[in-house]
Parts: sequence; C-alpha cells; structure tokens
Amino acid sequence: MANSGLWIGVLTALTALGASYITARAALHAALARARTTTQAGALREQRDRRRSRYREMMGCAHAFSAVTWQIDDVDAARDRETKDRLLKQMYERIGPAIGDMNRAMHEVRLDGPAEVSAAADHVRDMARRVQPLLKALIGDDSPERRVEYDAAYREFRAAYVTFIGLARGALEVKDEDAE
Repeated sequence: MANSGLWIGVLTALTALGASYITARAALHAALARARTTTQAGALREQRDRRRSRYREMMGCAHAFSAVTWQIDDVDAARDRETKDRLLKQMYERIGPAIGDMNRAMHEVRLDGPAEVSAAADHVRDMARRVQPLLKALIGDDSPERRVEYDAAYREFRAAYVTFIGLARGALEVKDEDAE
C-alpha cells in the first residue's frame, strides 16, 4: 500500500510540474505577444506623428506659396502699369523662396511616404514651379492670354494641393481592424 501511495505522489508531482511548465510557457508567449504589440503600436504612433509633422510642413509651405500668389488681387487693383509691374516683381522675388521651402518639405514627405502621398507632394511642388515662370511673364505684359495661362496654372496647383491633403489625411487615418 505504501508503494502505491508513493506512485500516486510521484504522478501527482509530475502532473503539477507538467501543468506548471505549460502555464509558464503560455504566460511567456502571452508576455512576448503583448510586448510585440506594444512595440508595434508605439512604432506606428511614432510613424503617424512623424508623417503628420511632415505633411503639416508641406501644407504650410503650400500655403505660403499661395499667399504670394493671392497678391495678384493687389496687382489687379493697381491703376497703372508701373505699380502693377512693381507688385509683380515683388511677387516674383518672394515666390522663388516659397518654392524652395516647398521643395525641402516635399523631400521630407518623400522620406516618410507612403508612395502615393509622396507622389502627390511632388506634383504639388511641380505645379508650383509651373506657376513661377507664368508669373514672371505677366511683368510688363497686359495681354489677357498670359493672365489666363497664369490662372490656369494656379488652379492646377490648387487641385494638386487638395489631392495631397486628401491623400495625407487618408495616410494618417487609424484603421480599426476589429471592424472589418
């Protein structure tokens, strides 16, 4: 009888050790999964924050560019050609640095992506560059054709900018995996 009690004790101890081992492994796997999830969530949050900062910078540069182009209303309100040309020259002097800032911001967006947002930022910058020579062509020229070309180029810039904003907003959205 003592012998069977010993075996029962040994089996009970082995069962307890086995259960303890399985529990410890499960706890370890759960802790590793939790650590991976926390690390991944932190990396995604950091990426989203970095992108948001880059996108805001690009939007700020596009706005600064637009602020220069909006001075065309002052040109239109000027009564004489000399005043118009002076205002146009001032705009032209300010538009170059605004495009330079936008170029720098576009490269920052290119680093953080995603690819379609990067391409949209590049397109915004390209459309801004297209406006610049058309602005210069207005200096000393009263022809309506030049103004129509300038206005069309600005509208294309604006459309590219609105597209960039939509893509940037989409890239920053947090998708709820549980809802799908």
